[in-house]
Amino acid sequence: MAKLNVSIDDRLRDELFKLVPPRRRSQVVNEALRHELMRRKRQLATDEVQRLRKRSATLSEAEILEAVRRDRIRTAR
Repeated sequence: MAKLNVSIDDRLRDELFKLVPPRRRSQVVNEALRHELMRRKRQLATDEVQRLRKRSATLSEAEILEAVRRDRIRTAR
């Protein structure tokens, strides 16, 4: 476990100290940071998927259904 010095807003600090008992604050901050980092990772992944979608060819519904049918026939053999 590592210690990290960060600055937080005074109101946020006051709220943390008011709502979270001592010896639990690090856990709460860790959990909040973990959630925020996961949210950011998901956003980056979503942005990448959208970027790739713009570059790729789009298929019509009929083309998708035909590709699925061909794949089912191929895998059934």
